Amino acid sequence: MQVRWYGQSAFALVEAAGSVFIDPFGDMESARARGMTWNYPAIADATAQLLLVTHEHGDHNAVQVISGVKQTVRSSAGTFDTPVGRVVGIASEHDPFAGTKRGANVIYVFEMGGVRVCHMGDFGQTELRAEQRAAIGDVDLLFVPVGGMATVDGRAAAALVEQLGPSWVVPMHYRTPAISFLDTADDFLLAVKGEVVAMDRSTFDTSEVRPEGGRIIVLPAPPVDSA
Repeated sequence: MQVRWYGQSAFALVEAAGSVFIDPFGDMESARARGMTWNYPAIADATAQLLLVTHEHGDHNAVQVISGVKQTVRSSAGTFDTPVGRVVGIASEHDPFAGTKRGANVIYVFEMGGVRVCHMGDFGQTELRAEQRAAIGDVDLLFVPVGGMATVDGRAAAALVEQLGPSWVVPMHYRTPAISFLDTADDFLLAVKGEVVAMDRSTFDTSEVRPEGGRIIVLPAPPVDSA
């Protein structure tokens, strides 16, 4: 499976049997107007059969920037039959206050090419509830927010990794040279257990970056604007 990071929590997953895009962002001028730096390149020419949106914030729900979509699952918990197979959406919260501060969030779990994927969205609870953990099940490839402020911080994210036990972990939603807010991934990398593999590009393939009996923390390079 090829994985491409577009920045923040936006990922494209492509495999012979299908393609998925998760949490696309659109025009972020409103963030810049609030004094934030946002220099991730605009998402352009991205296509996917299935589009998943974890919650309704502007840096996650720009469905209009993805073309060729056959089905969209938008901020919805439940079990869905999709072009890439069954997808489970698990209700969660964007904050540790039962969603009263930042609202709802959906964790998505699905399988592609024999790899069971879990994207945590903007998970902000202090920990997973037992029912959520049971619904997630086994995980091979985990996308987890690590930047704090609006989600779990690095240490809490590392605890989630231990609880879920994936083979591949991709941190997301953290400060990079492209954005001026959130924490960096440093605390997460200090706390998490596994081999850290820093890529020189924003894409990787699970067939090439393989754990050898352990766990790999994959750090795709932050996308940069070529203009």
